[in-house]
Amino acid sequence: MSDRPDPDQEVDLGISLETIAGIIDAARAVGELEEEGNNEDVQDEENEDDNDPDALADTLKGLIDELNEDEQASLIALTWIGRGDYDTTEWAETLRLAKERNEAGTAAEYLTGMELFGDYLSEGVAAFGYPVEDIAR
Repeated sequence: MSDRPDPDQEVDLGISLETIAGIIDAARAVGELEEEGNNEDVQDEENEDDNDPDALADTLKGLIDELNEDEQASLIALTWIGRGDYDTTEWAETLRLAKERNEAGTAAEYLTGMELFGDYLSEGVAAFGYPVEDIAR
């Protein structure tokens, strides 16, 4: 069974591509700042908030918390697909399991706790034929 979707069947991801792209960008920025912070002191005294991975992570969590439950479940499901836990042919089941996973409303904590969250989400969206680089921002 192929993990690529049938090009004749459009899948409703349950969340806008623009929203996904913004979350991917924020997640990757957090990861880059955390990596830089581990390697050297990158604090710019004039713009400390711009270089504070904790502040940026809080912003990312806020973006996810603002989403409704269905959108949060879609993010979780797309991340699982990008991580290789499921493939696109299992979208309905993956989404159902993601909704169960998010019953406590902890999507932001769960997703931002993944070291490669932005990359996994990007891969998940790309698996459906939407490369993040092509998504308008």
